[in-house]
Amino acid sequence: MTRSFVLSQALALIGFVALPALAEPVTLAPVAVTEWKAVYGTVEAKDRIPARARIGGVLVALSVAEGDEVQAGQELARIVDDKLDFQLAALAAQKEALAAQLANAGADLKRGEDLLKNGVTTTQRVDALRTQVDVLTGQIAALAAQAEVIAQQAKEGVVLAPVAGRVLDVPVAKGAVVMPGEGVAVIGGGGTYLRISVPERHAGALKTGDAIEVSGVEGDLQGKLARVYPLIEGGRVVADVEIAGLPDTFVGARMLVRLPVGEREALLVPKADLVTREGLDFIGVQRADGVGLRSIVPGAVQLVDGVEMVEVISGLSAGDVVLPALEVTAEVGHE
Repeated sequence: MTRSFVLSQALALIGFVALPALAEPVTLAPVAVTEWKAVYGTVEAKDRIPARARIGGVLVALSVAEGDEVQAGQELARIVDDKLDFQLAALAAQKEALAAQLANAGADLKRGEDLLKNGVTTTQRVDALRTQVDVLTGQIAALAAQAEVIAQQAKEGVVLAPVAGRVLDVPVAKGAVVMPGEGVAVIGGGGTYLRISVPERHAGALKTGDAIEVSGVEGDLQGKLARVYPLIEGGRVVADVEIAGLPDTFVGARMLVRLPVGEREALLVPKADLVTREGLDFIGVQRADGVGLRSIVPGAVQLVDGVEMVEVISGLSAGDVVLPALEVTAEVGHE
């Protein structure tokens, strides 16, 4: 006689309906289950660098707005200081005056050298004329250098993007007066990460490299714990999570994160083996007197090796023999 025939006859004798042929029974044993803590994380840019004005003046051009993507070195704005043009004009006038004096001093030096050859003047007088020419030449060179400095300051009125990324904030408007060092735009670059804040009682369970589960708009994402900061503020620990493909469209957006904060032992049964009747959940178990359905209280669903497993809160204990799901065709006995 086959095993299914013997089992059918046994169930009939004790008032159970015959069950179909069973796979090999499984003896329950506690397994380690990861304990997860749900917290919210905030999307942050790795590099958050302000593009600052290098000179003071009026903002005459602003070519970016919040959300724009920029490249490193791209022109973001232009600042003009009218005083620089006036200073350049003043230096140019001084240079012309000195150039005229230099021409006159050069002519005097030429006449002095001719007179020295004829023995009419003294060497001391010629040396004085030569010194005057050298002084005027040096003054003209100094004015040229000052003009280059001012011209460079005018060029620095162009505000450039310090890094490639997305414009997060533009705190000024066209026509505004800005001071040296004032921020014109804030650039977020270098990619994004998720910053989380965890209660300090879980600080010891956080380890760099731990797998992290994140629930996003486009579905669940997988990440890893990249950094745990040692400073605890307000009873919370700050950590960073790296996630491949994390969107940077909305910096500051909140996402639900599940952190592994410990392990515990639990009894797991395949979700497919549950039998639901009248709002109650049952599982097939092997007993000394046959096969029956035992009422259980199921818990959370765990994914183990690609199979959905249900944690058993109550109703089963270690050592129970669990049978695969059975197609119930009539009332069967249950505990």
